[in-house]
Amino acid sequence: MRLSLAVLFFDVLDYIDPLIGSDNGGNVFCGATLPYGMAKAVADVDGQNTGGFSTDGSNITGFSSMHDSGTGGNPSLGNFPIFPQLCADDVIDNCVFPKAERATHYVNESVVARPGYFAVQLVNGIKAEMTTTQHATLYHFDFPEQKSSNAIALSPLLQLDLTDLWISRQNASISVDAMTGQLKGNGTFLPSFGAGSYVLHFCADFSGAGVKDNGIWVNNRAGTEPKELFVTRGFNLWFTEAGAFVHFDRPANGTISVRTGMSFISADQACQHAATEIPTWDFDGVRSAAEDAWREKLSPISINAGDVSKDMQISFWSAIYRTMMSPQNYTGENPNWKSPEYWDSFYCIWDQFRSQLPLLTIIDPSTLSSMLRSLLYTYQNEGWLPDCRMSLCQGWTQGGSNADVVLVDAYVKNVTGIDWNLAYEAIVNDAEHEPLEWAHEGRGGLNSWKSVHYIPYLDFDYLGFGTNSRSISRTLEYSYNDFCLATLAKALGKGTYTKYLSRASNWKNLFKADQTSFINSTNTGFVGFFQPKYMNGTWGFQDPVACSILGNPQFCSITTNPSETFESTVWEYNFYVPHDISTLISKLGNDTTFVKRLDFFHETPGLADIGNEPVFLTVYEYHYAGRPAKSAERAHYYIPSSFNDSKTGLPGNDDSGAMGSFTAFSMMGLFPNPGQNVYLLVPPFFPEIGVTSPVTKKTATVKTKNFDAGYKNIYIQSAAVNGKPWTKSWVGHEFFTEGWTLELVLGSSESSWGTKVEDRPPSLGGSSGGVAARDALDI
Repeated sequence: MRLSLAVLFFDVLDYIDPLIGSDNGGNVFCGATLPYGMAKAVADVDGQNTGGFSTDGSNITGFSSMHDSGTGGNPSLGNFPIFPQLCADDVIDNCVFPKAERATHYVNESVVARPGYFAVQLVNGIKAEMTTTQHATLYHFDFPEQKSSNAIALSPLLQLDLTDLWISRQNASISVDAMTGQLKGNGTFLPSFGAGSYVLHFCADFSGAGVKDNGIWVNNRAGTEPKELFVTRGFNLWFTEAGAFVHFDRPANGTISVRTGMSFISADQACQHAATEIPTWDFDGVRSAAEDAWREKLSPISINAGDVSKDMQISFWSAIYRTMMSPQNYTGENPNWKSPEYWDSFYCIWDQFRSQLPLLTIIDPSTLSSMLRSLLYTYQNEGWLPDCRMSLCQGWTQGGSNADVVLVDAYVKNVTGIDWNLAYEAIVNDAEHEPLEWAHEGRGGLNSWKSVHYIPYLDFDYLGFGTNSRSISRTLEYSYNDFCLATLAKALGKGTYTKYLSRASNWKNLFKADQTSFINSTNTGFVGFFQPKYMNGTWGFQDPVACSILGNPQFCSITTNPSETFESTVWEYNFYVPHDISTLISKLGNDTTFVKRLDFFHETPGLADIGNEPVFLTVYEYHYAGRPAKSAERAHYYIPSSFNDSKTGLPGNDDSGAMGSFTAFSMMGLFPNPGQNVYLLVPPFFPEIGVTSPVTKKTATVKTKNFDAGYKNIYIQSAAVNGKPWTKSWVGHEFFTEGWTLELVLGSSESSWGTKVEDRPPSLGGSSGGVAARDALDI
């Protein structure tokens, strides 16, 4: 068998573009990092800087080593940026220290982003490149030769700023070693989407040039004495800018290297990280090791691309890559408690549980197992499973207690290494006990949940405190959380499973069968929507199109226009009953009306927000009405119209790889319903795809017949598993662990495959959507 040169020399890193989503609000992290690495180095800009850098043509204000990827809200991390400059006439007073004043444009064409590496050139000619280890960054700054007014070559200067991207610093300290220029210090900062504060430490060493002088700077002035500084936030709204600088003799090759270690424990530990992980300052060696780490993590997946365009291949591999940015491995970096593992940047589980973390059950289950143990250590030490966590702080809870879903999803997919009785205890704690501040842990409104069986509009909740909103979305999410708890309770032989299975039906109590919906004063023709309900059982009202660009307000978050749905419309949440879609179909009419409603939802501009996670499952819910071909149509519409390989190629925040995982699953042709052992089948975007289980070493394969790269044949005509006919429109996780071969015959028109009631995915009601979940999922 002869292999083409393209196959023989295939390097997956050539098909990854970290700049996808670096403009138009994708907020991706574009820089250098390891898989799940703590150190994340990139240029920081004054434009769309939530992830540090963006390709919006804004100005670079520094280069820093800590970031999150794809998040919304305030910019995250970006602590202690380093900024290079050449000061006029080599006079320190001519240097520009404040962030806004030193901001410098970059050359658009100079940006190079690749797994483990980032480089850019400023318009003044200074070049920067960087690579990382787990806790440290190695920078190269190359300074062009420029001369002073008396024709003397200018000496490079590097300053470190005691700030972060959000300018949230509360206080900070720094010291300068007069001989070596080594900088050490720390700062106290606020998390970008959570409660409390965190302390981060740094240690920066320099190589490549002799030290000319050094010192500290405050606001727009600097001096060589003293060598230490402590700074507070500043008075009232005035933010004190401060840091330190090192002035160098001009190196012969123009390049100065900076080795920066980071730690949440101490500056000494930061120094130790840097010295241990980058002992020889070998830039090429560090970069090569980072690239190899990425190749290894991506190795379970292989594709036969056939004639599929390189653009589509880049979209796919880049999506997989972004799912391994977060959560981040902070093991050994938690000052709050000691545990064998600690993971951070679950930012947020509300975004991650739907597809990003489920993807790791397939391609990196051992790492996912470590993450889940970390969630349980958090429960043991803080009393609650987190729903969101970043920078060692509790993040805001957006909906339900969705770590419950993540744990149960792992259980039904046989992820090992977890104390499942402890997991059960932690999930029961979410379901039964209300914390004082449920804004950042657990669930609120549990008295009402247990007594009236929904979260009331304007709930009277005296046990705990949070934003008294989101009654519809919390009711729906709590219902699914309790379904997942019932699944685990049954599997572990607990006597509580019937109680939680009953609570899983609480979503029905907010369904108003006669509720209509209008858009621009025109009746949509659909009847039956979720609506808020007061504690006394009377109905409130929320316009089903509110919280979209078609309604008023147009956006609803926790603090901005808080409503009874979170970041989504009633229209969108009307489809969020993941465990009982068959009953939902019955309440909305029948299969035909359900499909018409889904069509209207996706085809009405501004109604379906494909840039936010609650919409993901709606793309595939046609399966439950016996129309899997329609799911394939939707997937092929959104990819590549909304998800593509351009810098604006994401429709919304990547949210720690959530958008990436939606893209990856869709292109693989297997989409999860998390918390259940279900993958919904559509044709993959490649002629053949293989996934080798890192646990069993068996390879699951999807093969297609009649595949065409123009995507006209996007309908499954028939299927076979391991050579035997397969009529179900879904498979379980055993497809991956047992290494099944799925063969799909494709055609250009919808067929009867997967349409029979008995072939639809499992659903709790069962009567109009396939077998009952209690049978198919063993509950």
